[in-house]
Amino acid sequence: MMRSCRFSDTSHVFTLMFICFITLFSSSVLVQGKIRRFKWEVKYELKSPDCFEKLVITINGQLPGPTIKAQQGDTIIVELKNSFMTENVAVHWHGIRQVGTPWFDGVEGVTQCPILPGEIFTYQFVVDRPGTYMYHSHYGMQRESGLIGMIRVSPPSTEPEPFTYDYDRSLLLTDWYHKGMSEKATGLASIPFKWVGEPQSLMIQGRGRFNCTNNMMTPQRSEAEVCNASHADCSRFVLMVIPGKTYRLRIGSLTSLSALSFQIEGHNLTVVEADGHYVEPFTVRNLFIYSGETYSVLLKADQNPSRNYWITTSIVSRPEKTPPATAVLNYHPNHPRKHPPTPASSNFRPEWNDTRHRLAQSVAIKARKGFAHAPPENSDKVIVLLNTQNKVNGYMRWSVNNVSYQHPTTPYLIALKHNLTNAFDWRFTPPERYDSKSYDIFAVPSNANATMSDGIYRLKFNSTVDVVLQNANTMSVNNSETHPWHLHGHDFWVLGYGEGKFNEMEDPKRYNLVDPIMKNTVAVQPYGWTALRFRADNPGVWAFHCHIESHFFMGMRIVFASGIDRVANLPSSIMGCGQTKRLV
Repeated sequence: MMRSCRFSDTSHVFTLMFICFITLFSSSVLVQGKIRRFKWEVKYELKSPDCFEKLVITINGQLPGPTIKAQQGDTIIVELKNSFMTENVAVHWHGIRQVGTPWFDGVEGVTQCPILPGEIFTYQFVVDRPGTYMYHSHYGMQRESGLIGMIRVSPPSTEPEPFTYDYDRSLLLTDWYHKGMSEKATGLASIPFKWVGEPQSLMIQGRGRFNCTNNMMTPQRSEAEVCNASHADCSRFVLMVIPGKTYRLRIGSLTSLSALSFQIEGHNLTVVEADGHYVEPFTVRNLFIYSGETYSVLLKADQNPSRNYWITTSIVSRPEKTPPATAVLNYHPNHPRKHPPTPASSNFRPEWNDTRHRLAQSVAIKARKGFAHAPPENSDKVIVLLNTQNKVNGYMRWSVNNVSYQHPTTPYLIALKHNLTNAFDWRFTPPERYDSKSYDIFAVPSNANATMSDGIYRLKFNSTVDVVLQNANTMSVNNSETHPWHLHGHDFWVLGYGEGKFNEMEDPKRYNLVDPIMKNTVAVQPYGWTALRFRADNPGVWAFHCHIESHFFMGMRIVFASGIDRVANLPSSIMGCGQTKRLV
């Protein structure tokens, strides 16, 4: 039955028109979509998520924020009130492609102006694919203060998933610092440079266990005030299971620095989904997960039901200076506070520097048979991006092809759509290659100096683009880091991984063009490379960046633009900063 559309909210008329179009003329799945409304207030509160009290960001008093549960084709409307006293905010819907609504991707400086203190901003978009996604702040380094949460999108009942389970649960993994965001950001942007250091804790579903006996107290506060191991905020997360049942665990990572290994004592995990795409099932003892990734694993409660078991997550790819996080797998009807009989340290976890084990798991992820979408056989453009640590005018930065990202004051989407030609450097296109023949990726750069620019990559609409991400030595001897890269507005095919320097003549011959997994976030291992392919078929301006918060802040990001002439008129609600002030 055809339905009519009414537009009473003129501030979002273009978004509503797009959603109406989708509802009336798209598939039957979307015709039945519901409108799901959320009213959120974000603010700082004093909490003790790892037993150490500090200012954290909450959504309606919660850390992590509320899980958004929806069905494919639903319209999500989030009315967000910024109750920070002195801080702006913007929220990114991680993994949601924002087809037709690029202005609600939630990236301050790229797709919108920030939401000012006291303001109310409404995000409105369609979740067009089932899967596991996340949301988080995309303003400065604000994400690591707690503005995070998960999004679960189920398929319509007429389209069953290719695996079965009895219960659906979410687990969000994070790392946690005791210093505030502003202090850490100031150190990164100072001369001399001050690194943020390793996190004090890891957390599972917003709960960790910092060792209060190691606490360094401030002179003004007592130990009990600063760190309290009996505080309810830091009681271990408990996942209750019924013996014999199968659980879908949707696991997401929004760490600010750490790559993680996730494991459940005595249980295997069967991987079935990655970043919203079905995976040819494979079983692991532990799951490696990088910041920005989501996975679904099936857990069968098939062990001795008379006891409970440890759930742990530990750091990999960096020296393990932060203790693992612990939670409890509670077999009903055991008491949830009944500790497992084994020490948490006995739960298997891999060596932090076992790169080949991590790489092998990445290579094992293939698209599920019957759900694979083969990539185009060839690409129209190849961009090879070298990730390096550099100096710019004495400041420590991260760069891509020797260019460190400079954040604009006018969002790119608005500048391009309204032809604001002096809002950023329109004349400069960042390099699409680096001098791979002469550059030694295993050595400290002989010339550490880089430049800064706010130039962007402009892609032909609907063209096919290959991006090869190459890691190299940092400015420290014998050191290369893991970088998880996230692409906004698109999914990409992961064509291949490799160790050492990418060979543009030989390595593409080994690309997987048959059943590569599609993802929105992918890891690049130390001294290694990762190749991906995507189609620039979503009109808008899209960020592509390392998902490590400090690396992103220090310039390890680029921006793609395509199909700007196909973007509908922009809502006035995203304007009000930089040169957009005169457009409001």
